[in-house]
Amino acid sequence: MLKKVLQQSRTFHRHLSNAYLASHQAAVASPSVFSRSWFLPSFSTSSSSSNTSSIEHLDDAKDSESPPAFSISIDRSGLHNPPEHPHEPNSDSDIVKHLKGIIKFRGGPISVAEYMEEVLTNPKAGFYINRDVFGAEGDFITSPEVSQMFGELIGVWVMCLWEQMGQPKGVNLIELGPGRGTLMADLLRGASKFANFIESLHVHLVECSPALQKLQHQNLKCIDQDNSAETTNKRTVSSLAGTPVSWHAALEQVPSALPSIIIAHEFFDALPVHQFQRTSRGWCEKMIDVAEDSSFRFVLSPQPTPATLYLLKRCKWATNEDLTKLDQIEVCPKAMELTEAIAKRISSDGGGALIIDYGSNGVVSDSLQAIRKHKFVNILDDPGSADLSAYVDFPSIRHSAEQVSDVSVHGPITQSEFLGSLGINFRVEALLEDCTEEQAESLRTGYWRLVGDGEAPFWEGPDESVPIGMGNRYLATAIVNKKQGVPVPFQ
Repeated sequence: MLKKVLQQSRTFHRHLSNAYLASHQAAVASPSVFSRSWFLPSFSTSSSSSNTSSIEHLDDAKDSESPPAFSISIDRSGLHNPPEHPHEPNSDSDIVKHLKGIIKFRGGPISVAEYMEEVLTNPKAGFYINRDVFGAEGDFITSPEVSQMFGELIGVWVMCLWEQMGQPKGVNLIELGPGRGTLMADLLRGASKFANFIESLHVHLVECSPALQKLQHQNLKCIDQDNSAETTNKRTVSSLAGTPVSWHAALEQVPSALPSIIIAHEFFDALPVHQFQRTSRGWCEKMIDVAEDSSFRFVLSPQPTPATLYLLKRCKWATNEDLTKLDQIEVCPKAMELTEAIAKRISSDGGGALIIDYGSNGVVSDSLQAIRKHKFVNILDDPGSADLSAYVDFPSIRHSAEQVSDVSVHGPITQSEFLGSLGINFRVEALLEDCTEEQAESLRTGYWRLVGDGEAPFWEGPDESVPIGMGNRYLATAIVNKKQGVPVPFQ
């Protein structure tokens, strides 16, 4: 009797093992049923359920006596069945996902300024960070890319200020947002014959984009040299004039103590702005939220925001007449703070700053714009693929600088007046004397874009390529140490 029981037990376990192997083979044949889930077998005498699969074993050739008939079933009723989904990839770019993540984490909208800052300078996906956005092949053209004359005449201004400073032996020549490095390259090339001036300079480029830093290194024809026995201590020199060059992510990283001459050309226009709209309950900040269709949309803040303090500050600098005419106001806290930092450096170390940008000599209203491949596009359309910029509030720059003692502010004057006073007419005539017809056409076109106003009257090419003058749209202002007098050409 005991022998019979043991034989039946061994037969039972062989049936169980075979049932597991058979059901596992069925799972491999039908992976959608199991979907990576583990299962446990259960035993029953019937298998009528649609969610079970039964395998019957009726005989075992090795058994001398036939065991009682039974069935083994596997219950799949508890298996995980994932819901069907379209398997379509998410079309959102990295920066769009990042922005939506911020909004979701905050539980509400973000300011236009924060949106602008992320879109332009996000370390991984910002518009300026990993690409060359300047020139004809980029998204927009700046004055240095138009003509070499612009950088050369900025060099004239820098040398004149250096002379007013008493020709110091050491000067930090700082450029904020150097782009491709074209302006600085033209400046150094044009000034290379003035040995005393060139020998006094240490160029500092404030640039956060690794891609643009490499391009600046290339265009300035920089050479990395060993500065000591330690191989990690490198000295970078521009072969255009033998001038040392250093890069920094922010102005505060540039060494102080030496006099500084600072150039900010089309830099302030990229600083993030807060936008406010007049409503029945007062000024409300415009914010950016995610709509039901997952696109971005503008909304108004239901209560005062931290940036309201800067709005109040800006309104104190404006007349009631100016404010009553406006339904929207833009303020740029970073421009105010940066201007104050520049003024403090000039006050303590000496020197001056030149700011050239497109802007307004009054309160700025709704000026924020997006440019992609030289065309205006919607600000919220495909963030990270277009440049965002806003008019520079020049009165705000003046008032911010005047908060600091021992500095004076001059201007703004138009770019046309500025370059004209520095001799651009004489420079273009000198260049036209020794050039090909093609070069002459390029010089005339570049000249008009720098100092002209509107469409060039001499243009005979296709209408879509007509040169547009920027001479009156761009303004120039200077901040200098009071000890140095009034800088040229602001007398």
